[in-house]
Amino acid sequence: MTDQPLSPAASAILDAYWEAFNAPLEGAVHRPLAAALTVLAVRIKGADGIRQDVLDIVNELEAM
Repeated sequence: MTDQPLSPAASAILDAYWEAFNAPLEGAVHRPLAAALTVLAVRIKGADGIRQDVLDIVNELEAM
């Protein structure tokens, strides 16, 4: 681990995870991960196939 601050991208993913993690317990494991992956998918530029793969995973997790 380093003492350097997180990049804005890493901070956004971590913030999305914790925001969903602190929500009511239903979907407690899957919802935070889906939220973090959604933030990641939004940041993917020029790789539509990879972006869609991430969004497909998000949809699968949210359906659980």
